[in-house]
Amino acid sequence: MAADVYSMAPHVGRGGWTWYTGSAGWLYRAGIESILGLRLEGESMMIDPCIPASWPGFEMTLRHRGAVYEIAIRNPVRVNRGVIAAELDGASHAPFLGKARLKLGETAGMHKIVVILGGAP
Repeated sequence: MAADVYSMAPHVGRGGWTWYTGSAGWLYRAGIESILGLRLEGESMMIDPCIPASWPGFEMTLRHRGAVYEIAIRNPVRVNRGVIAAELDGASHAPFLGKARLKLGETAGMHKIVVILGGAP
């Protein structure tokens, strides 16, 4: 995300200032929060992906307050969004309005989150 696109020779069409402005932060937020759907809200993690239906899913790792969360998003029926199931360390958490909200504990160490997409809320 360039802040400038040059119009003068010899740099016509080249972009500049790509990582010096707030554009890098906005690109990060767009990718992590809006596409992958991961947001921290107080002591909870909200998971609400909006991905291309062709994606079979994705995995990511979050380090937060001494804990490591291995997050697997599965998209078996190839939808764009809509959480139908979520687990944290094997314990089921019912989604609400097509989103998963998981309470983060104070427990350090490794944690496993599995989220299944299955349709629009």
